[in-house]
Amino acid sequence: MRIQKTLLILVIFCSSAFMAKTSLVLQLDNEKVDQKKSKVSPFKPGEKLQYVLHYGLLNAGIAELEVKNSKRKFNRRSALNMVGKGWTTGATDWFFTVDDHYETFMDTERMESLLFIRRVNEGGFLINQDYYFEQDSNKVMTQNNIEYHVPEGVQDMLSTFYYARTIDYSDAKVNDVFVIPAFVDDKVEYLRIKYKGKERIKVRNGQYDCLKFNPIVLEGRVFKDDDDLTVWISDDDNKIPILIKSKILVGSIKAELSEYHGLANPLAKKK
Repeated sequence: MRIQKTLLILVIFCSSAFMAKTSLVLQLDNEKVDQKKSKVSPFKPGEKLQYVLHYGLLNAGIAELEVKNSKRKFNRRSALNMVGKGWTTGATDWFFTVDDHYETFMDTERMESLLFIRRVNEGGFLINQDYYFEQDSNKVMTQNNIEYHVPEGVQDMLSTFYYARTIDYSDAKVNDVFVIPAFVDDKVEYLRIKYKGKERIKVRNGQYDCLKFNPIVLEGRVFKDDDDLTVWISDDDNKIPILIKSKILVGSIKAELSEYHGLANPLAKKK
């Protein structure tokens, strides 16, 4: 598992590495596909989150996520613009430089992806993707003018992170599984996140009341077991990731919330 493959994706926890292909995963009895949405908006333009990523004892990189207003219209739909950036720092940058840029435009009312932009430079390996979502006809058009049929309400790699924050988890029971379809690397994947209860955690900038989740992954792809990746999100109306820990095939990776600005709601932070 290479560090560069997880810098920003670890924070948004919705890449194909964290998703289980439909054909390879059994349907679970406690899956929730049609999720109830929160009545309070979890984010607003001006929100900015920053994370420090650690690979073992190394400070490996920084990831930033920002919500912006947008003047663009997509078939008369108004949109919010979310931007994610990730880059290596310190010793990691010496032997492998990463500069990742992700961008999504989401329908302001239905919180569906309308356009996804990905510009990745990982040690000279370049990825350029532009996905145009036609949600009314369940289609995605790629930058190569290839059209794909997708499920209703499909998300992209970055919009999945924001959509997951709109779900109402107030009635969730331990081991409930929430399912979100996403179009990733020219195919449909399904993110499955298992709710594991409430927990108070401590990171470098304080203590937080959190909801705990395990994204379900395929054994042997990146992680050894389903519980090798754990995400703690704030137990409040913002639902922002506070801490992400993963045990991978070689070593471990951790991402901690280091800075936050422009939150839409009070944060469940303890003094």
